[in-house]
Amino acid sequence: MIDGVLTAVEETAWSARRVAELARERVREGEQEFRGVQADLRGLPEQATRLTQTGWMLASMAAGYRLHGLKSAFVSERRADEMLSTLHARSARRFHDVSAVHGGAFLKVGQLLSARPDLLPEIWIRELERLQDAAPTIPFSVVKSVVERDLGADLGVLFAAFDETPIAAASIGQVHRAVTLDGRSVAVKVKRPGVGEKVKTDLALLEAFVGSLRASLPETDYATIIGEIKGAVLAELDYEEEARTTLAVHEFFAGHEGIVVPKPDLALSGKNVLTTSFIEGRKITTVLEELRMLADAGDDAARTQIATILGTLLESYLRQVLEAGIFQADPHPGNILVTADGRVALLDFGCAEALPDEKRRAYLDLVQAFVLSDRERVAALFGEIGFRTRSGNVDTLHQFSDALLSEIRDAVLGGGVKWPTRDEAVKRMTELLRACEHDPVVTLPSEFIMIARVFGTLGGQFAKYEPNIDVARHVLPILGPAMLAGLFS
Repeated sequence: MIDGVLTAVEETAWSARRVAELARERVREGEQEFRGVQADLRGLPEQATRLTQTGWMLASMAAGYRLHGLKSAFVSERRADEMLSTLHARSARRFHDVSAVHGGAFLKVGQLLSARPDLLPEIWIRELERLQDAAPTIPFSVVKSVVERDLGADLGVLFAAFDETPIAAASIGQVHRAVTLDGRSVAVKVKRPGVGEKVKTDLALLEAFVGSLRASLPETDYATIIGEIKGAVLAELDYEEEARTTLAVHEFFAGHEGIVVPKPDLALSGKNVLTTSFIEGRKITTVLEELRMLADAGDDAARTQIATILGTLLESYLRQVLEAGIFQADPHPGNILVTADGRVALLDFGCAEALPDEKRRAYLDLVQAFVLSDRERVAALFGEIGFRTRSGNVDTLHQFSDALLSEIRDAVLGGGVKWPTRDEAVKRMTELLRACEHDPVVTLPSEFIMIARVFGTLGGQFAKYEPNIDVARHVLPILGPAMLAGLFS
């Protein structure tokens, strides 16, 4: 047993080293792409240090968790829990520190995970939440160089005004406010020089890290999960595709009284620059926290506002997935604003998922069948969409759909939402984990990874604020026609 653990640790370390060596080759090959950007040329010598720190951080974390399994067999259960808590704290802090310094995919993945308290221990969430505003800023001289090289003209020729101080700095790009020559206020997102190679390197390291832990994790379709996450992060490097996606969703919601999406300015966008209309608003969690304080003090109007905001947010994603067939797949608080007039604004469509019309209709049918408690139809649709358990039985899949959709079903049938208490949520998750251990889901459709991520993240917000969502306003217009069609078909 000890020999097996030590072998696993050694393999983890060497896999990280092999990936790091491969990554150095990628950096050398990609040097030409950003030769004209001075800051990136200065940064290239730092790649060796960056690769060493990130690679060995992951290797040592993997080794720590593997060794914990060995150590815990020789101590009491209480002592094992204490040791695991200490390990979580140390690992989370290390991941935060390395991610904050080096950015890239580590920062992006950390930001994504910070919105998933259902997946990670509390100490990890506390550490990773700090990454939401941790991206270092790009010097304005570099921003100016990237914009001018990408759009082919001097900044003063392209814009009437361009703020040097960024309004947001993320792992892939940085956003500045500007004014067009015809007087429109716009947001200009500028890609970080060299970020493409850094992200590809980090994803390879993360894949090696997960691979080293596979034997310690519950059985499931990790190949699909990892592939979809890699694809989603890499897609954020493609600003031209993001412009097309943003335009499609903007047009889909055009005229909606409660949902707004920025409109891209294609004439001022390129491979490394994306310009969109500027939407004034505040981060959704800031607004919700202020309203909750008022609601807790007895303000019924504030409680109603919370329900309206979160009901509109739920509607926006149901419509994107089940009607538009394309959705923003990164609903962390920084990408969702509330405007002064109470509309919900969806930003940043770099991480998005498009559903073929056949798949979109299948998911709509699945939700309809679940709400109507048509278990035979639900089981058939699971198979059509591409879910498979190890045994071929669908019981685990039914529990999975219960965990994701039971509140929506109860709301549609009962006219209101009863959010689970913390104990009820823990019990439901425990039962789901037991079902997954007994009969794991071994094949997942790739698009479901992003759908589950979206609604899992939103579910955390709903459980936290317990909004009394107006189902007739936000849900039934989407599900009602499909349910009626199912009843009379």
